[in-house]
Amino acid sequence: MKVLLLGKNGQVGWELQRALAPLGEVIALDRYGLNQWFGDLTQPDQIYQTIVELSPDVVVNASAYTAVDLAESDQETADLVNHWAVKKIAEACVQIGALFVHYSTDYVFNGVGQIAFNEIDKVEPLNIYGKTKALGEQAIQDSCCNYLIFRTSWVFAQRGKNFLKTMLTLAQQREELSIIDDQIGAPTSAELIADISVHAIIQTLQDATKVGIYHLVASGETSWFEYANYVFEQAKSLGAELAIQKVNPIPTTVYPTPAKRPHNSRLNNQKIQQAFQIGLPDWKVHVQRTVIEVLGK
Repeated sequence: MKVLLLGKNGQVGWELQRALAPLGEVIALDRYGLNQWFGDLTQPDQIYQTIVELSPDVVVNASAYTAVDLAESDQETADLVNHWAVKKIAEACVQIGALFVHYSTDYVFNGVGQIAFNEIDKVEPLNIYGKTKALGEQAIQDSCCNYLIFRTSWVFAQRGKNFLKTMLTLAQQREELSIIDDQIGAPTSAELIADISVHAIIQTLQDATKVGIYHLVASGETSWFEYANYVFEQAKSLGAELAIQKVNPIPTTVYPTPAKRPHNSRLNNQKIQQAFQIGLPDWKVHVQRTVIEVLGK
């Protein structure tokens, strides 16, 4: 089997390089490409040509425009990467008969309420980033290719920039922090996303009825405030020397950003667990493990 991975150096892409390896030949590209192959999603036509020429069995797109606030003033680039390039990838997958695996986000929803969103709930993005991701999803569905779209949220890993690592750094430098407590979601590790993705790919190649959209997030829920405190607790239990003495809960309104954030980032993960006969652990499991890895304990 041949697999083409786009976005190999992102948090999820990095873990996918490991997780996909047992499937066969993995050609992993970043935006700089490799030899004559292109991996830059700002060049959709070149991406299309690369996919057709390589003719992989599976195309996994872990690349995206994820600068949520910048997207508000750079809509053209966000739309190019998250929508038009994705459309071209889907068209190429139709051309060669490949399975297209793509990652999306809870930002396609309106973030209102306290109930976890299901896969069939209305798409109603709050910001430009969410809008472009929703358009990308629709382009895949309209293409009639075989696809797996995994919506996820609050992604973290030992590698790259993320909330968990930022909190650990700040806790070592500051005695007091103020953290938002009215946004709720499930911190989800890139490692978990990659491993479940491969499990789903294997089953979908054997049974095409499993194609579709799935919510791939850890179980349970928390706020950014509670999440940070759990990270601090775990770090202290490992003997880490932290300067942090006080953590203040604050509402979103105290910390305005160019892009509006959802208060409700909950995603119901029952469909993916039932379809692929898997269990998704509580968010604390991988957070604890990642804290250990980051601190080198």
